[in-house]
Amino acid sequence: MPIAVDIDVMLAKRKMSVGELADRVGITPANLAVLKNGRAKAVRFTTLAALCEVLECQPGDLLRWEAEDVVEA
Repeated sequence: MPIAVDIDVMLAKRKMSVGELADRVGITPANLAVLKNGRAKAVRFTTLAALCEVLECQPGDLLRWEAEDVVEA
């Protein structure tokens, strides 16, 4: 997927656990794991805003675009 999720990076910088972040954001640890591991199909802006508020960061600190490898035949 061309969108990479860097929540782990921000968690490490803030010395925060996944459980603590999930609790403070108001989502389940399982849903946070889906987002953190890049398996989410979508993220609500309210969730993204809450993540940014708790982690004191910008959306671009959590999400980035990566070009997909193109294989030519």
